[in-house]
Amino acid sequence: MFSLEKLVSIIQAWLQSTLGDPWAYIVVCVMVGVAAIALFAILGLMLVYMERKVAAHMQIRLGPNRVGPMGLFQTTADTLKLVMKEGLTPDGADKFLFNLAPFMVMIAAMLILAPIAFAKNFQIWDISIGVLYVAAVSSVAVIGILMAGWSSNNKYSLLGAMRSAAQIVSYELSAGLSILAIVILSGSLKISDIINSQADGWWIIKGHIPVIIAFIVFIIAVTAETNRAPFDLAEAESELTAGFHTEYSGMKFALFFLAEYINIFIGCAIGATIFLGGWMPFHIGNWEAFNHVMDFIPSSIWFIGKTVFLIFLIMWFRWTFPRLRVDQLLNLEWKYLLPISMVNLLIVTLMAIMGWHL
Repeated sequence: MFSLEKLVSIIQAWLQSTLGDPWAYIVVCVMVGVAAIALFAILGLMLVYMERKVAAHMQIRLGPNRVGPMGLFQTTADTLKLVMKEGLTPDGADKFLFNLAPFMVMIAAMLILAPIAFAKNFQIWDISIGVLYVAAVSSVAVIGILMAGWSSNNKYSLLGAMRSAAQIVSYELSAGLSILAIVILSGSLKISDIINSQADGWWIIKGHIPVIIAFIVFIIAVTAETNRAPFDLAEAESELTAGFHTEYSGMKFALFFLAEYINIFIGCAIGATIFLGGWMPFHIGNWEAFNHVMDFIPSSIWFIGKTVFLIFLIMWFRWTFPRLRVDQLLNLEWKYLLPISMVNLLIVTLMAIMGWHL
């Protein structure tokens, strides 16, 4: 049976026997960096294609169907177009910050990949404060967005950046409180410990109604944090042309575009890990035969399946709900989601103390 864990062990053993420990470590670090960059490129192509097909399905049409079989090469053609376009910098812009901003956003997204467990024993860095690390690093992307809006010397870009920063900072609170509910139940900030705590059942099942509420709030918050419709006020084309990246073109625009889809993947991967057991198979009590069949499915397939399901859910939102106004956007967070999250956290804490979860 295919296993990423076995593949990693074979590669590490071969490198150590061939190069020795110091050089093997350096080569492994380079391979991890190249793999992360390749993953970003592949995810960008796949998620844009998925977005177009989901949108087409919702609107009862075909979507991309000309370039390549079933339109598979349409996103590749779009990528080549963006790479070949000239990257322009406005005369009044702060050139250093203008060029640095897209890299800030991409670097933040790349750093968050470190603690995510893509399969059993397949993690870049199993840090003991994994959840706190993800929450802290994800906040750095706001700096890149504000940097892009201010340095463009464009009022639409600045307004878009301010909207985006207010939106992300606001909804981070609800997302953090939702994750904190699972941290309380599992008793650890470590990603691997949270996954192992779901060996006898995913938290969304054994955590009862409070965890389901936390999961719903988390999905709404992730949708808002990634500037996705119906929360895409930062990129409201009818009002702000393109928001904080109005002045960007060519490869720099492509980096912002790619970062949006990578952040969707990361948010959904964290949601799948925290609430749906990550790579952990679906088990039912003492059903040994059923559980054995579930164990036969590779852990990487479980993780990818759960993540893709959540991505589909977020894409479904975009093509179903109308866009909110700015005041409605912030009211939803501060008047509804945040109080609900705080009360829910108290209930989860009581549930953990009393041992009422399964």
